[in-house]
Amino acid sequence: MPSTNGHGPKRAILYARVSTDEQARSGYSLAQQLEALRAYAAREGYEVLEEIADPGESGATLERPGLDRLRHLVASEAGGVSVVLAQDRDRFSREPAYLYLLREEFAAHETRIRSLNDRGDDSPEGQLTDGILDQLAKFERAKTAERSRRGKKQKARLGKILSTRAAYGFDWNSARDGYVINPEQMAVMRRMFYMVGVEGQSLCAIQKQLREDGELSPTGKAQWDLQSIRKLLKRDLYRPHTYLEMREIVGPDVLARLEPGGKYGVYWFGERAETRKRVSESGEGGRVYRHRYTSKVRPVADRIGVPVPDSGIPREWVDAARANLEENRRPANAGRRFWDLSAGILRCSECGRAMSPRTTSRTYFYYACTVGPNKRHHGCSAKSFTPRPNWKSGCGAQYRPS
Repeated sequence: MPSTNGHGPKRAILYARVSTDEQARSGYSLAQQLEALRAYAAREGYEVLEEIADPGESGATLERPGLDRLRHLVASEAGGVSVVLAQDRDRFSREPAYLYLLREEFAAHETRIRSLNDRGDDSPEGQLTDGILDQLAKFERAKTAERSRRGKKQKARLGKILSTRAAYGFDWNSARDGYVINPEQMAVMRRMFYMVGVEGQSLCAIQKQLREDGELSPTGKAQWDLQSIRKLLKRDLYRPHTYLEMREIVGPDVLARLEPGGKYGVYWFGERAETRKRVSESGEGGRVYRHRYTSKVRPVADRIGVPVPDSGIPREWVDAARANLEENRRPANAGRRFWDLSAGILRCSECGRAMSPRTTSRTYFYYACTVGPNKRHHGCSAKSFTPRPNWKSGCGAQYRPS
């Protein structure tokens, strides 16, 4: 393997990253980063071994497919990589501690980390300068995130909707800060509320009907998800609220724009607190990452209500549908058991030992002799016994009062 101590060719790996939020903003694309890195490598006389990109990946963690590939290449080349180049230092990581770990890991393989915005050099003074600037950049990013969060809350208080996609049954207005009714989709929602609230049909019946009618889900799929249907039916977007009720939900400035005799739905800003956990699993060519999402509903006091146009769905349908949804849940398996005979009441008619409850595939419940099924003792061949209402002793079992 060629040396990198100045006597052999200089080899580089180019690394680019852009997060999901950054992709939404112009001027910071992967193509732009790689173009600048190629130009720098050509000027400095580096031979580019590979270009690695991490699209849509956050810099707050080291768990990235592209970065895994980069670390594997540096280790496998065993000194054959002179430098890893990125446009900015935060492309490697937004956390200074993670950046330090990467720098030490690569240094063990005689590989340096360089970025086009480095201010210092490899001297202790230069590293100190870059470290201080990294901490200042981290502080500024935290302040920017906090200002952004406060700005979003303020917009919601002014009656503006902040979302990446309009809710089902609505379209964006011309300013893309509020909703207007989508007649076709709202007709589907009206039918769903009627089926559940008036006819008392189940979610499965709605799912089947929507599939037969060829109605696509909010994500464009032919098959609607049952939990998605449940969540839609429980949203306050479709429940009419009177002007008096809106007084308790929105601020004075927003209330002044509402008609006293009108009805409105409510879009809740901050309705759910969602957390995303990234789980890694092994795969061919490196790690494969998947995400696990969990969310919980925030209390009404922690949300901000934004008025939306009235859906036109009768309020009694909405309330009845919600009441029916509480009963439209799959019962627990324990609800189908007949565990009324306990404490050794039911005895094996052959060996006299107590019979114990058993479960098969979580759907079939029965009693069996504690000796026969596990084959520890020979001589007992009693069959299992399934209790039924108004059953009589028999089938290899007998009732013995305590």
